[in-house]
Amino acid sequence: MTEARPAASKVPFGIVALGLVSLLMDTSSELIHSLLPAFMSSVLGASALTIGAIEGVAEATALIVKVVSGPLSDWLGHRKPLAVLGYGLGALSKPLFALATSPAFVLGARMIDRVGKGIRGAPRDALVADITPPEVRGAAFGLRQALDTVGAFLGPLLAVGLMLLWADDVRAVFKVAIIPGVLAVGLLVFGVREPARPRDGQRVNPLRLRELRRLPARYWWVVGVGAAFTLARFSEAFLVLRAQQGGVGIGYVPLVFVGMNVVYALSAYPFGRLSDSMSHTRLLALGLVVLILADAALAWSSHWGWVWLGISLWGLHMGITQGLLSTMVAEVAPADLRGTAYGFFNLLSGGAMLVASVVAGVLWDRLGAPATFIAGAAFSAITLLVIGTGGPRAAPR
Repeated sequence: MTEARPAASKVPFGIVALGLVSLLMDTSSELIHSLLPAFMSSVLGASALTIGAIEGVAEATALIVKVVSGPLSDWLGHRKPLAVLGYGLGALSKPLFALATSPAFVLGARMIDRVGKGIRGAPRDALVADITPPEVRGAAFGLRQALDTVGAFLGPLLAVGLMLLWADDVRAVFKVAIIPGVLAVGLLVFGVREPARPRDGQRVNPLRLRELRRLPARYWWVVGVGAAFTLARFSEAFLVLRAQQGGVGIGYVPLVFVGMNVVYALSAYPFGRLSDSMSHTRLLALGLVVLILADAALAWSSHWGWVWLGISLWGLHMGITQGLLSTMVAEVAPADLRGTAYGFFNLLSGGAMLVASVVAGVLWDRLGAPATFIAGAAFSAITLLVIGTGGPRAAPR
């Protein structure tokens, strides 16, 4: 176990700038996504299975694209250009949601948006690791995640306000989302400097078997754990559907994301700092216990009190685990293969997200909402047992 050195003053300014970029883009994205499940269900007539499939395919696409952009950033020796391209696609996709007339149209817009997310994700995470000294890496990932998540609840809050102001005109609200998206791209271009990365001359293909063998067993253990976490946690669109069952109107649906992400934002940085001095596997186990409690509350009742308890615990679970998993990848991967390492990590998580969201939709349509959350709790318990075995001897602390 390493000595704690999580002083906030040691976190580089570039991390704050990247966090603000994430804040703006998440404000843009969540302004739309907080209304999208209810929009597809109430306006476009999509079933829970259709919504789950769209969410699963879209999110899986984002994560799978990272397996290309991550190694490409290693090969190029530069992370920022790919991040700019990815954020740019995200901004350009936003007007399409206002034009959607069918679930298929929504899927197309989501695919463009998530391809952008996939392109920027692995290079950005690798850039965070490149910028930050190892002793405060957990705090850096936690801070970036916290700022990102502030946007994740500012977007829904803005959506609620605009829905009330414009008499539930969802399409008009969707049009506003392009503004913070464009601001995010501008801040990234002019406000973030990429550190120089020394090169030894010839570029090496990071996807060659010889290079991939440099990724240690500890790394693949983290990849497996990350995929298991994703299987245990399906799309958050089902939180919105559960809130609607409890009587939350379409104009107030974004408050589901507000509640979850306030807890997420408040917990991400403190737990990130804690990870610089505490066993990572113990924190992962704590996150799974919290997720089991969240699923139990959501399965128990659709009453607003139980739903909000479940949503809050869901956000706490995210705050404990998401920055931690990114920190663990950076800790075990070679510096010149960080983009590749994040790419494969997210490829496996992407496949898990697709499976989890589709299965959740099937269970919801055939057996009801409680069955969906009971299944999530059961898989979380299985994952907890797997983590308890300790993995390979060389697994992260």
